[in-house]
Amino acid sequence: MINKELLLKNLRNVPDFPVKGIQFKDVSTLFKSPVCLKMMVDELYEIYKDKGITKVVGIESRGFVVGGALAYKLGAGFVMCRKPGKLPAETRRCTYMKEYGEDSIEIHSDAINSQDVVLLHDDLLATGGSMKAAMNLVKEFRPRKIYINFLIELRIEGLIGREQFEGVAEITRLLEI
Repeated sequence: MINKELLLKNLRNVPDFPVKGIQFKDVSTLFKSPVCLKMMVDELYEIYKDKGITKVVGIESRGFVVGGALAYKLGAGFVMCRKPGKLPAETRRCTYMKEYGEDSIEIHSDAINSQDVVLLHDDLLATGGSMKAAMNLVKEFRPRKIYINFLIELRIEGLIGREQFEGVAEITRLLEI
């Protein structure tokens, strides 16, 4: 069972990073705690163990940590969704807007197939820009089903992150702040 208070106690807030006005939620403090890391992976495993997940897509870079561990525990493959120029073979790319600028992400062109059931994983949902871009990339492969997960969902007035995915994919998160 997940101990939300323990996770919140171990989550670091970094003011004005990467730009002034942003309150960055630093999940690296959750990853360095063996208790928190195990708790998060175990809880996600319980949520997804019966969903038939064949691929977990982790979004650079914090989505790689829990996403990779969860893929292992589920017996699924792991796919990296990375910033441009980081993947060595042919890729598909999507550009998106985020809180403080424009960015792009890529996935290898042979990473997913139409028989896959895909879980997209990232650390935090704020505006949803990077996850929407990742979902659009994954949809190009026409997998059987797509699930979306975040460790943390920010519920701040004006952020419409979750709204972009409702009715498109099942969304879960471990913490809401």
